[in-house]
Amino acid sequence: MTKLFLTVAAITAILVPVNFLDAQQCKKSQTSLTSTHATADDIVDTAVSAGQFKTLAAALKAAGLIDTLKSKGPFTVFAPTDAAFAKLPKEAIAELLKPENKDQLIEILTYHVVPGQVTASDVVKLKKAGTAAGSNVKVSTSDKGVKINESNVVKTDILCSNGVIHVIDAVLMPPKDIVDTAVGAGDFQTLVAAVKAAGLVDTLKSDGPFTVFAPNDAAFAKLPKAAIANLLKPENKDKLTAILTYHVVPGKVMAADVVGLDSAKTAQGSQVAIKTKDGVVMIDGAKVIATDIECGNGVIHVIDSVIMPRD
Repeated sequence: MTKLFLTVAAITAILVPVNFLDAQQCKKSQTSLTSTHATADDIVDTAVSAGQFKTLAAALKAAGLIDTLKSKGPFTVFAPTDAAFAKLPKEAIAELLKPENKDQLIEILTYHVVPGQVTASDVVKLKKAGTAAGSNVKVSTSDKGVKINESNVVKTDILCSNGVIHVIDAVLMPPKDIVDTAVGAGDFQTLVAAVKAAGLVDTLKSDGPFTVFAPNDAAFAKLPKAAIANLLKPENKDKLTAILTYHVVPGKVMAADVVGLDSAKTAQGSQVAIKTKDGVVMIDGAKVIATDIECGNGVIHVIDSVIMPRD
C-alpha cells in the first residue's frame, strides 16, 4: 500500500506546471535551485492544471493513483515532462499503460518519488535519495546543474499542499533485479547459466534484498572446463546450489559496510571471510574488483574468482 501511496506522487508530479525556476538559473549555481512559488493545490491538481504533462496524467489514471497522490504526503516528485516521455519509444509507453502492466508502471512512477518534502536547497546536499520504489536514485551536482541519475533537473521547488515537485528532462527507470542486471552486463554468462541450472532464477528475481558476490566469466574461466560442465549437470544440482548460495548474503550490504566486516553469513549457511588491506577487499580468496552495482532487489559486488564453501 505504501508503494502505491508514494507512486501516485511520481506520476502526478509530472503533471506539474512549468512555472518553475528558469533552467538557465539552475545551471549557474547550486544556490540558484531556489523555490519559485507555492500553491494551495495538492500535487495532482497542480499537475493537472499545468496542461503540459498529458502522458503523466494518462499514466496516473492507468495506475489508479489519483486518490493516493491527493493524500497528505508529503512527497517529493521528480517529474518528467511530456518532452521527457517523448524520448521513449511510443510503443513502450502504450505497453506500460495496459492494465496487465500496472505493477511495472507503478514501480516506474514510485521511482520518481521520494518520501517527505525535499526542497532544492536540500537536494543539492545529497549524493543519493531513497525512493518509494525501494531503490535509490543518484544525485549529482556540478556547475552545470543537478542530475538525478542521468536526468537533468530543469525546474525546481513547485510547492504544493502535500509536497514539492522538481521537473526533470528524462524518465527515470528503476534498476533491474539481480538476474536481469547480470544478464544485461554481458560478462556473467557462466554465472547466469549456473543460476538457471540450479533453479535459482526466481529466487534472485524476488524481493530480497540480496548481496551477491558475483564471479565474472574470467573468474569461472580459472576453473577447469570439465569441472564447470560437470556442475551444470542435473544430478549435481544440489552441489551447484550450495556453491552459488555461498556467494549470496541476505540483505543489502553496500561496499562501505562490507569493509567493516570480518565475515558474513551466506544463504548457503556458512560464513565467508572478509579481509580488507590497503584498500583491497578479499572475500575468502577472491578479490573484489567492482562494487555497489545496485539492483532493484539488492546489490552486486564483482569478484575475480569463484569461492567454494567448506565441506
